Amino acid sequence: MASGNRSTVTEFILTGLTDKPELQLPLFLFFLGVYVVTVVGNLGMITLIGLNSHLHTPMYYFLSSLSLIDLCYSTVITPKMLMNFVTENIISYPECMTQLYLFVFFIVSESHMLAVMAYDRYVAICKPLLYNVTMSYQVCSWLVVEVYMMGLIGATAHTGCMLTVVFCKAKVINHYFCDIYPLLELSCSSTYINEVVLLCFSLFNILAPSLTIVVSYVSIIASILQIHSTEGRSKAFRTCSSHILAVTISYGSAAFMYLQPPNVSSMDKSKVVSVFYSIIVPMLNPLIYSLRNKEVKVALSKIIEKRPFCISKDF
Repeated sequence: MASGNRSTVTEFILTGLTDKPELQLPLFLFFLGVYVVTVVGNLGMITLIGLNSHLHTPMYYFLSSLSLIDLCYSTVITPKMLMNFVTENIISYPECMTQLYLFVFFIVSESHMLAVMAYDRYVAICKPLLYNVTMSYQVCSWLVVEVYMMGLIGATAHTGCMLTVVFCKAKVINHYFCDIYPLLELSCSSTYINEVVLLCFSLFNILAPSLTIVVSYVSIIASILQIHSTEGRSKAFRTCSSHILAVTISYGSAAFMYLQPPNVSSMDKSKVVSVFYSIIVPMLNPLIYSLRNKEVKVALSKIIEKRPFCISKDF
């Protein structure tokens, strides 16, 4: 019996994305490539921002924090999923609860980090003269701490409730990681409290940041429309376009997954949606911000241009 609750299950079996043998190798190679791009992209973004003094601003401080979240987030999910393509993926009860805790922590943190980044863009565009005061180092640090605190609270609430669930029906999780809904399907005790907590926290962690983002961008658009210069309006829109794209992809997939009852869509469809927000989004975020951000591209080109000079100097 597992310590800490009354469950008779000590380990689970993750079914993975598919049980078709002909798809195992192609999917393994595809998601391995995605994970490599995710690690390189996010580590590269963190390193680039850290090395370039011109990027030591609140906007890029938050962006480096988002990259760290995406890197950790993907690492919690993808390696275990890759194992499922080559062998039977058994995960112990403590490992499953740990994965659930970290997954919730990082997905909630990402949701609130995107809201903080929207607020930063609002201050930069709508109140430029007060930007350095409003977004001081102390304020930025506190905002990041609050983001992680929201993740901590959400992860503790969901995992704490899951530890009270009795698992005695089966131990096969119809998913590629320990997500909330697939675990609740295995319960042989009441899951009412878990479902209420899930709905309440999902509403708060999706709708509250979404409201912050919507209000911020309504104000931003109103300010941009008051700019008489076409070049000025274009520059302001470019500043926000990367963030808007990242928010749309992240919030859209997460809302589709969690703001509905468990019986609305099949678990197979849910697995496809969760692949998007748990594996694809962490890969896309650094690509979106690097390919659509002029300052990031300039900083990257400067670093690339310096490398041959340094090599020739050594020789």
